[in-house]
Amino acid sequence: MSDSHEKPQIYLVSPATIDVQTFPDRLAAVLDAHEIACVRLALASRDEDELGRAADACREVCHARDVAIVIDTHVALAERHGLDGVHLTDGARSIRKVRKTLGDDAIIGCFCGASRHDGMTAGEIGADYVAFGPAGATDLGDGTQAEKELFAWWSQMIEVPVVAEGALDTETVRNLAPVTDFFAIGDEIWREEDAAKALGDLIAAMDA
Repeated sequence: MSDSHEKPQIYLVSPATIDVQTFPDRLAAVLDAHEIACVRLALASRDEDELGRAADACREVCHARDVAIVIDTHVALAERHGLDGVHLTDGARSIRKVRKTLGDDAIIGCFCGASRHDGMTAGEIGADYVAFGPAGATDLGDGTQAEKELFAWWSQMIEVPVVAEGALDTETVRNLAPVTDFFAIGDEIWREEDAAKALGDLIAAMDA
């Protein structure tokens, strides 16, 4: 069960598009500046070679610093490229199958939108974490937002770690810090020239 007095950990999410020649250095700079629990490779590409090169480059950076790395959706690539697990975007639907493929030691998490029911199902069948979002206000998607009440209820009632992600800013981070285990932070920092500083500002908001 979550300890509301414990500061949430940072779960870093890659941009949807990266330059495999330059992004690993940006990633390394952020990992060296801050304590990061896990990195998620969340590329929009469906090119197997491109994804594989990105996975290898980012895995090298992460594992050199003892940071776990998972990939969105692509179970076979996670296995082939020595990643630590996979982040599923279909709620609880494929958790059992993926667990059988990757084994008990793999990290398997899933995004459940703002659905308490989907999150509970995922937790019951073996997800290592459940992510809800968008946690901040956004006009993207259908406008549904994962409200603070959902995170508060989950943190009080469910032992599976919970991740807040999507449209995060300092106010949202400050608001949700007492009721989430992780913040999944991606474009919020990568769109800034100094990603490490941008992440530092969000981390500071947890204590504000």
